[in-house]
Amino acid sequence: MVRMRNDEFNLARGNVDEMNWTPELLEMETKVEQKIASMTRHIEHIAERNQWKVIQAFQKHKVSDYHFADSTGYGYNDRGREVLDEVYAEVFGAEAALVRPHFASGTHTIATALFAVLRPGDELLYITGSPYDTLHKVIGKENDGNGSLADWGIKVNMVDLLPDGSVDWNKVQAAVNERTKVIGIQRSRGYDWRASFTVEQIGEMVKRVKELRHDLIVFADNCYGEFTELNEPTDVGVDLIAGSLIKNPGGGIAPTGGYIAGRRDLVDKAAQRLTAPGIGAEVGAMLGATRYMYQGLFLAPAMVGQAVRGSVFAAALFEELGYETSPHWSTPRTDLIQALRFDTAGQLIAFVQGIQRASAVDAHVVPEPWDMPGYEHPVIMAAGTFIQGGSLELSADAPIREPYTAYMQGGLTYAHAKLGALIALQTMLDRKLLVLSSNE
Repeated sequence: MVRMRNDEFNLARGNVDEMNWTPELLEMETKVEQKIASMTRHIEHIAERNQWKVIQAFQKHKVSDYHFADSTGYGYNDRGREVLDEVYAEVFGAEAALVRPHFASGTHTIATALFAVLRPGDELLYITGSPYDTLHKVIGKENDGNGSLADWGIKVNMVDLLPDGSVDWNKVQAAVNERTKVIGIQRSRGYDWRASFTVEQIGEMVKRVKELRHDLIVFADNCYGEFTELNEPTDVGVDLIAGSLIKNPGGGIAPTGGYIAGRRDLVDKAAQRLTAPGIGAEVGAMLGATRYMYQGLFLAPAMVGQAVRGSVFAAALFEELGYETSPHWSTPRTDLIQALRFDTAGQLIAFVQGIQRASAVDAHVVPEPWDMPGYEHPVIMAAGTFIQGGSLELSADAPIREPYTAYMQGGLTYAHAKLGALIALQTMLDRKLLVLSSNE
């Protein structure tokens, strides 16, 4: 959700040629593009190989236009829905998958997966610190009456990461006990100033967890990470993953939904949780979303590659100006999120408002910080998207607190993501929050 005031910037508008680009800014654009050329080629290679992988999965499962047909009522014998599950499982190197428009969000999808495999008396142990803020209500408190994990007698523990961002295995080993059933991993950084975990690092986590106890279930929140690397967490031994279709795998086309993939027995439990015991994945009309979900998956590797290129450009651009970024522009990517630290709240707000100004949708309105429910500090969000909350599309958000950090993600095309970074910088310049010189 974006809280905005419905007035226009008192800045030059019009088409791109009339945006008052300074010669210094244009010179910097060229310099940055030359600098990131090798990283661009690497990203394009990953996108290409992932595109081939998706096409081969479509071909193996004989996807045809009749699979795009809509279903009604119970949705019995919806072959398009069944084949979509098979294609996702193939792409993610999993035994099975559950892909549905009935998942309302990534949080809903993750909650479904966790409730599916945990029972009263079990324990969930997150080894990558505290998960996203939106999961805190899912974890809940004992007897909160909200149907949270805690309300159902499921204990949740968390082991903070070490100062260098790695897993504290000594504390993990001490925390695992006879009640521990699921080990939780959050791949992406969220609102933390830490590196997101690569698939290789997640594979090492799986190996060490299974050495502690082979029957532990490893669950990974895969949001923002799909198709940024050649492999997925399920390729390296993760038992269950979940993600949102209005992020990477929906390709900017899927109007809603989520997916769960992994071991067949665990995915089946998730299907029983999503619908009802005894019904599972056998029902569920697809609500006209089937074609979009197939087409979105087909487009996803290319769209993710475009977004990642945009993040690299933004990192290199602001590093040229002396700002701290995470990841560094030259760091191999494992998710979409680009964090940038600014000197003042004014610079932070101008950056986010500049991202909104670059949008194709709602560019005429201005995001403002507001007291968003569930957050301790005012939050500003830019999201001029075709799909509400679609974070594969260009967007940015930030809590207004020190250190002043903006989190930028997405961009269905590199040109759009690049434009967003440039207009964000131009907005800072126009407000005299920053001065460019020819020596920058």
